[in-house]
Amino acid sequence: MTKVKTPAECVSKEDIRSAIDALDEELLAIFARRQGYVRRMAELKQHPDEAFDGERIETMVAAIKGRAEELGLEGEQVDEVWRTLIAWNVAWEERTIAARLEAGEPGRQNTPD
Repeated sequence: MTKVKTPAECVSKEDIRSAIDALDEELLAIFARRQGYVRRMAELKQHPDEAFDGERIETMVAAIKGRAEELGLEGEQVDEVWRTLIAWNVAWEERTIAARLEAGEPGRQNTPD
């Protein structure tokens, strides 16, 4: 992993762009890890309707937004990013579960939440 300069250490636009590029690589790796859990969740769920859990989503987004604001981020930006990520994951789970059921494959393992 490349050492990323702090904002105060950046003395040029190129320094800043390099730091942002390095952080983007880290974010991609984290999103890829997160997607692994989404894939596993789709394997455990038995029906596409299980992909959407409105109560869980609202609780999760509120907590993440609050934590983001504690870190000095704009809560609305974080709210929008997470809702987009969640919406994509829900749609992906719905499609994946539906395709599995159409192929006649049951859930691979059914365990309680």
